[in-house]
Amino acid sequence: MFVESEGVRLAVFEHGDRSAPTVVLVHGYPDTHRVWDDVVPLLAEEFHVVTYDVRGAGASSAPRGLAAYRLPVLARDLFAVIAVVSPDAPVHVVAHDWGSIQAWEAVTTPDAPIASYTSISGPCLDHVGHWMRRRPTTRHLDQLLHSWYIAVFHLPFVAPLLWRHVIGRRWQKIAQRLEGVSPHVSPTIVRDGEQGIALYRANFIPRLRSPRVRRTDVPVQVVQPLRDKYVTAGVTEDVERWASDVRRRVIDAGHWAQITHADTVARLVTDHVTAHSLPS
Repeated sequence: MFVESEGVRLAVFEHGDRSAPTVVLVHGYPDTHRVWDDVVPLLAEEFHVVTYDVRGAGASSAPRGLAAYRLPVLARDLFAVIAVVSPDAPVHVVAHDWGSIQAWEAVTTPDAPIASYTSISGPCLDHVGHWMRRRPTTRHLDQLLHSWYIAVFHLPFVAPLLWRHVIGRRWQKIAQRLEGVSPHVSPTIVRDGEQGIALYRANFIPRLRSPRVRRTDVPVQVVQPLRDKYVTAGVTEDVERWASDVRRRVIDAGHWAQITHADTVARLVTDHVTAHSLPS
């Protein structure tokens, strides 16, 4: 089905029993909802599981302009999906990479209809902005070295051309070579990769330059893959400053843990959701 959100059509997919607690899975860049394919059947045994293609990806429409990809807009997309798939009860959100970054925006919005949150490899950019203002440590340098590609994404013309002519059609082979994973590649991968650059350009500099105060009382589970080549543990070391209820889990995996360690991810999600679900 499709959900309308601020002029965009979001492709939404449901699995499992709708009477069970709802778990919404949000994918990152340059993935689609299919990145959760190995996790969905494991969770659907107990929960109502929802995935969707974020704006600019997969079967969802791709608006133009940076304003259409700012964090508050992305959070409202998630709220629009929640309003349709679980209108009467808060949901449990699980997010990865850029899905996690935008889900942090939703979770730190007052009165968000979210019962729990599991964040995998994606920090709140405002939290990172405050963290970057602390006295520099080796963790700051480590993350900067891991974030080299973000600088490339901000170069005029370079990143879109690379995605269009070099990376896009070879993405699965590149992911296999770099990470040892074979993510599902959407027929729209070239468009998705090129359009998704707007996520970085619309949000990174504004949020790191002028970080806001973003707090939440939603129970948060931070899952940190030990071998993540892009997101280090440093960027989430201050989460307890902003969230009142934090559970940390470390797993021996790379960036795409939901592909390589689907059983482990599903178990962690199940434990967290069960701990924060109201009795039926």
